[in-house]
Amino acid sequence: MARLHWLEAILPLGIIGGMLCIMGNAQYFIHKAAHGRPKHIGNDMWDVAMERRDKKLMEQSSGN
Repeated sequence: MARLHWLEAILPLGIIGGMLCIMGNAQYFIHKAAHGRPKHIGNDMWDVAMERRDKKLMEQSSGN
């Protein structure tokens, strides 16, 4: 039985790793459900300005 002492450490680490994966996926799906698209990672001020510009241009082109 002394040969399985590593199992005592691996099992809790596996549970913790599994819970981290579950929580990450839960955040992804909650954000996608709330905003209708996946979260843009690394979105800076330039990206936000370009999204606003694109949205404004699309609204103007559909209004004509």
